Amino acid sequence: MSNAELLEFPCDFPIKVMGETRDDFAQTIVEVVQQNAPDFDATGVEMRASSGGKYISLTCTVADQPPLRQGGALNSHWAAWRARGHKRAGMGE
Repeated sequence: MSNAELLEFPCDFPIKVMGETRDDFAQTIVEVVQQNAPDFDATGVEMRASSGGKYISLTCTVADQPPLRQGGALNSHWAAWRARGHKRAGMGE
């Protein structure tokens, strides 16, 4: 990996979350992200439904800084989602 490919902090970091379409899906994801990134601006969330409408994806862009990555906060989004009783969702960086 060259220096040109390395992230420079702080930077905007998109997180994509996918799950079954539910009435509370987007709001729950926004709440989980805000718990871990209090300065997260929910107005920029991108949503897309699958062609059949059964699934939805959200892209939440957070201001990522080294302490956020080192503390494992990105992985805690997934743990918080599961703690709310949701069984099907995936998260990618």
